[in-house]
Amino acid sequence: MNYTLKNFLNHLLIGNLSVDDSDDLIPVITTDPDEEMLPEDMPDELPLLAVRNTVLFPGVVLPITVSRKKSVRLVRKAHKGDKIVGVVAQRNTNSDDPSAEDLYGIGTMAKILKMLVLPDGNTTIIIQGQSRFKIEEVTQEDPYLSAKVSYCKDTFPNKKSKEVKALVHSLKDAAAKMLKLNPEIPQEAQVALDNIDSPSFLTHFLSSNLNVDVAQKQKLLEVNDGVERGTQLLEIMLREIQLLELKQEIHTKVHTDIDQQQRDYFLRQQIKVLQDELGQEGPDQEIERFRERSMKKKWPEQVAKHFNKEIERLARLNPQAAEYPVAVNYLEFLLDLPWNETTKDNFNLKRTKKILDADHYGLEKVKERIIEYLAVLKLKKDMKAPILCLYGPPGVGKTSLGRSIATALGRKYVRMSLGGVRDEAEIRGHRRTYVGAMPGKIISQIKKVGSSNPVIILDEIDKLASDFRGDPSSALLEVLDPEQNHTFMDNYLDVEYDLSKVLFIATANSLDTIQPALRDRMEIIELTGYTLEEKTEIAKRHLVPKQVSEHGLEEEDVKMSKATLQKVIDDYTRESGVRSLERKIGQLVRNTAKQKAMEEKYAPSIKPEDVVKILGPETFDKEIYQDIDTAGVVTGLAWTSVGGDILFIESILSKGKGKLTLSGQLGDVMKESAMTAISYLKAHAELLDIDYRLFDQYDLHIHFPEGAVPKDGPSAGIAIFTSIASVFTQRKVKSRLAMTGEITLRGKVLPVGGIKEKILAAKRAGITDVILCQKNRKDITEIPDQYIKGLHIHYVDRVDDVVQIALLKQKVKHPLNLTVSEDVKGINI
Repeated sequence: MNYTLKNFLNHLLIGNLSVDDSDDLIPVITTDPDEEMLPEDMPDELPLLAVRNTVLFPGVVLPITVSRKKSVRLVRKAHKGDKIVGVVAQRNTNSDDPSAEDLYGIGTMAKILKMLVLPDGNTTIIIQGQSRFKIEEVTQEDPYLSAKVSYCKDTFPNKKSKEVKALVHSLKDAAAKMLKLNPEIPQEAQVALDNIDSPSFLTHFLSSNLNVDVAQKQKLLEVNDGVERGTQLLEIMLREIQLLELKQEIHTKVHTDIDQQQRDYFLRQQIKVLQDELGQEGPDQEIERFRERSMKKKWPEQVAKHFNKEIERLARLNPQAAEYPVAVNYLEFLLDLPWNETTKDNFNLKRTKKILDADHYGLEKVKERIIEYLAVLKLKKDMKAPILCLYGPPGVGKTSLGRSIATALGRKYVRMSLGGVRDEAEIRGHRRTYVGAMPGKIISQIKKVGSSNPVIILDEIDKLASDFRGDPSSALLEVLDPEQNHTFMDNYLDVEYDLSKVLFIATANSLDTIQPALRDRMEIIELTGYTLEEKTEIAKRHLVPKQVSEHGLEEEDVKMSKATLQKVIDDYTRESGVRSLERKIGQLVRNTAKQKAMEEKYAPSIKPEDVVKILGPETFDKEIYQDIDTAGVVTGLAWTSVGGDILFIESILSKGKGKLTLSGQLGDVMKESAMTAISYLKAHAELLDIDYRLFDQYDLHIHFPEGAVPKDGPSAGIAIFTSIASVFTQRKVKSRLAMTGEITLRGKVLPVGGIKEKILAAKRAGITDVILCQKNRKDITEIPDQYIKGLHIHYVDRVDDVVQIALLKQKVKHPLNLTVSEDVKGINI
């Protein structure tokens, strides 16, 4: 309903209706307001017209624009009939289809004086209030509301008593004052007011014109006793007069020659006066609200003193001062922080282990460390939270593991990405003296989650940067020190905050870029890359179901065998984690989704041969053991960032002067391993029946295939030695044998790392025998038995043991004829 019909009423003339040309509605009256309908003409049942934002009083004329379908049907039917409707105000003004519960119980019967259809399609009616009624029973709701009603009578005495006369004069005097104080009301209203003789209609007319909300007007309409209604009306009018006088007084004080600053002050004073009059919150109420909230906080005594000092300072500030909103924001931040408010830890260790196992396959060391931490915390009840750093290649689940830990503990979870952060204020915050000062990320996140003991993931801590703004990694030294962080001081907060209850978990791809002091404060837990077997299980348990669900398919729509998953892992991904694998699986699933959406016939099971059709040619070539009957070719084992791999080492001799050539993009450490191997072979040539003169008359070339791939490390030492020994003796290398270990000039074999990945790579490549250092035996015990089944592992201490295992007595099929010239003078070593 629209009650401001300015454009319509400006052109409307009905009898002696008087309409103001402003946007505020001034209800109009007839020449004979006391004229009422006879009781026999009043129907017992009325159609109910719900109106918003106004209340119709008896005798008052209102224009109403009707737009709701039910209301339009009601109005048109009533206009064709007796033109009688029941007008009732809505309790809930937001309801577009009000029910009986949404309406007040008292309304006004009205007569439709005129109906017009406006150019915009809306229907406009002019109605006059007749008599008040009470809804007794709703009889229908469709096509519009109807109800049985009983009519209410005003109880003004027939003969005007002194009390009634005094009340009428008071109401007219108050109305005259309001007209005088409010120049927006037209003078015609005074003429209409002077012509009203009926006390009952006077109260109705003035009530309708009050600048109050619907609830107050409705309250006046519901009063049956005329004197009581008039008294309540007078009280409201007197309050309005006081507000208008105060407004006029302020206007008079600031009226002469005000500049922009004075004008702003005047407006603020008006707002303040209106706030006080309406009971809205001003500066004093805001400060009092802060005090009430502070009484409920469980903060330390030092913080309470600091807060009281700041709030006293705020009380002395001018609300118009620039510092005022800054101080208010600071106090609100202090109150919003969860001082000593923590969540209760869940110490059900069996449940924790189930959650960690369900979310992540493998990662046994990390899970064990988390269970240990919870076990100690459960027994001791109070333990400073350790700072854990999960270190490993991308995509192995470091960040998601932190979320699982928070879920298992029952704590709030926060993730902070530190990659590229170069401003120290991001950690410690800005001082409040700066414009736009903000607290640091850590304090802000604690406020956001509302707990003092969340799990905070410091993601990519190795990628912190530094410039002229400061060094964020240095700012983290206090945060990540259990001995210091219970008194952490944020520059914005300016009081100590206890971070010792927070469980910080940092993640990093590399430890080299973390400054030593920061690395020393963290317990490093290494997450190695997943093996082929682990990736297969992860894909089967997590990735395939996830992708099937995300692509709108059912579990039975897509089936991938173990062989299919291994083909995708081997031939299309080469990574430590499983991000690329998930993308490839998603590509396979999308192919099935497309076929199902196009209603094509498809086989749910995706076979290894189908992978090539969908993903295209293989991206990577898998190294498979090649049984080559050639001297000098040995299989080594290598560790890479994406897992283990086998490495071929090839040696060849050619007539020359003892020159050594190394190729295959080798690092310095690997070159030194080759020099060590050949030096030991020269020094102990007689043990292998090698003529020492061959070293001076033949050039040796050692090559590592896949020359575009950088290679480094000492672990190829014994493999290089075996390759050189084989080429100089022309003895055959044992079939399906691989080896890894460092060599020394004394012939000792030293242990190397990455044994798990290397062993699994050997098994995948078809190797049956592996040579390792004796001290690497402990690494084998950590590998599940099913992964090493079928492998025969030889443990050695010296190079001599390697020769006995690796070199067979027989020569290769086509051995080189290595001859020595007798005229050689001296030995070139």
